[in-house]
Amino acid sequence: MMLFKLSLNNIRKSFKDYAVYFFTLVIGVAVFYVFNSIESQTAFLEISNNQREVIHILISLLSGLSVFVAVVLGMLIVYASRFLMKRRNKEFALYLMLGMGKGKISAILFIETFFIGLFSLAAGIGIGIIASQFTSTFTASLFEANMTEYHFLISGSAIAKTSVYFGIMYIAVMFFNGFMVGKFKLIDLLHSGRKSENIKLKNPVLCVVVFIVSAIALAYDYYLVCCKTFSLSEYEMAVIIAVGSVSTFLVFWSVSGMLLRVVMSVKKVYLKDLNSFTFRQLSSKINTMVTSMTLICLMLFVTICTLSSAFSMRNSLNRNINEYCPVDFSSKMIGDNESWDEIIHYNDDEFLSYFSEYIKYSKYSDESVTFSNYLGDDYEMVSNEFPYVGFDSEIPIYKVSEYNELMKLYGRDEIELNDGTYALVMNISSEVKIYNDILKNGKTVTINGNTLTSMFGEVTDGFVEISVQAENDGLFVVPDSVITKDLDSAAFFTGNYKADSMSEKLQIDSQIIDFLDYNINKFSADGYARSTRIDLADAATGLGGIVIFLGLYIGLIFLISSGVILALRSLSDAVDSTERYAMLRKIGADESEISKSLFRQTALFFIIPLLLACIHSVFGMKFAMSYVLDIFGTEGMAASVAGTGIIILLIYGGYFLITYFCSKAIIKEKR
Repeated sequence: MMLFKLSLNNIRKSFKDYAVYFFTLVIGVAVFYVFNSIESQTAFLEISNNQREVIHILISLLSGLSVFVAVVLGMLIVYASRFLMKRRNKEFALYLMLGMGKGKISAILFIETFFIGLFSLAAGIGIGIIASQFTSTFTASLFEANMTEYHFLISGSAIAKTSVYFGIMYIAVMFFNGFMVGKFKLIDLLHSGRKSENIKLKNPVLCVVVFIVSAIALAYDYYLVCCKTFSLSEYEMAVIIAVGSVSTFLVFWSVSGMLLRVVMSVKKVYLKDLNSFTFRQLSSKINTMVTSMTLICLMLFVTICTLSSAFSMRNSLNRNINEYCPVDFSSKMIGDNESWDEIIHYNDDEFLSYFSEYIKYSKYSDESVTFSNYLGDDYEMVSNEFPYVGFDSEIPIYKVSEYNELMKLYGRDEIELNDGTYALVMNISSEVKIYNDILKNGKTVTINGNTLTSMFGEVTDGFVEISVQAENDGLFVVPDSVITKDLDSAAFFTGNYKADSMSEKLQIDSQIIDFLDYNINKFSADGYARSTRIDLADAATGLGGIVIFLGLYIGLIFLISSGVILALRSLSDAVDSTERYAMLRKIGADESEISKSLFRQTALFFIIPLLLACIHSVFGMKFAMSYVLDIFGTEGMAASVAGTGIIILLIYGGYFLITYFCSKAIIKEKR
């Protein structure tokens, strides 16, 4: 009973010491619960079988990732425990001097860890339950699901899994604490506060040289990923990542040696208030944490990019489905154009009974009309810019009359062409910029013996075949008179279902597929290919959902990890520096000046890796927007970046504030 009371009293008195530890546990538990409760959150959603399968895959991936997350959080908790053990060295020394055995000290730590773990687990699950209700809305929006059956829910399986994983972590911490207690030596505990790290001063000239070289290397990396985006090979990308990581390390290595020298050279700044003390403390911190600062910077970089990209993809997916897949059904007949007429009128127009509106059109090709032939003298320049594009493939050709009928069905703008002209239609923005420069010089093309001139002198934004992303890399729309029957062609049928609800569309989808699969061979020996809005949307939201949730999960864990490492290091330094702050008071330093000095140290310590991570992210996001997000869409990118900033402010900023106030309480102890 005495040990129990002593443990609870220690928790109450040392709450400021446990603040970072508790904050980490609560946030970790909440995030863990939210992502492991997705199965329960999606159980009530009205979604298709394909989407249900995707969610099962997502849940399996999240379960596997949760093991990695648990290991990371476990390491962070052990790391935090090391700080708490170090913080209480003199307390443990007193216990030993009073005759308390190491077993009883271990029992005290066991009780403290148990109650802190129990309280943080309860608080984290409570926050997670509230947060998961918002995740349900996010998931429903992502999968365009009906939420009429939604109700407030608590996932028992997620609570059980979270409790088991974190229970294992707490047990590991208890064993760690017991192991550390077993290694206690009274003399080491009594003199722990007097030990200091051996800090080696760096050659300032060498630091300047290293900083310049690493800055140039990073600048060249930025240039490559932004200006040579599509011409980079996998090997070159690996080299860029390696050079960027090493250069980041060298930036922190050189800054740790330059920072104090630079500030000292500006006398007005260095000699003002307690700046000399502030920057010496900061320089010492960075000097002993170069590797950790590098890791934190890279984790923050990944966090910013993954969270911003994930939110942007979420905003873009549903918009893309509506914009690039504006009809319910599209099918291509291989070969004979008249096969569609036979299918349409088979069984007294049974096929047409499924559609409220439809159109038939054809895609033509001319073996001489390829991208390489069309580009001519510009071929080498464009192929170097886009080495993965198939320039030997034939460019699709469409009649302007059929194209305009299709655009009317799609709800898009029609175009008018004069005789002897053509329009180049595409919607991949990175390629549009290149082709606009080519078209403004009066580019001509010869199709089926007709030489045509660009009607508009620029690319026309658009597409023909439905998809869920901008993937039209070029097609020609030409006057009807240019097309003759001897050109190769493929016949298309596109339309909208006679349906008002998703369940009706799913039923018609299944009936049409069964009808075509059963009857198609009667009319077309070469078969057919089909696309439906439901299938395309399921595939897109499935892939997008997996990427988004995994990105959010990893980003949040990396953000928590970064905050924990910096916070615990700052608190550990505050413990080691209590004598220094006591000396400042003895020589007449005002308490407000000491608080300002501590605030500046802590703020700069948190800001420096975040600042470099933000610089990395500017170019990383530019690369992502050109290489990946350009296809999926960058809808609401500004809002996505703002949302990411808010999350960083809440979590990373939360660690900063807790660190500052706890450090302030620590340095006041020896007044």
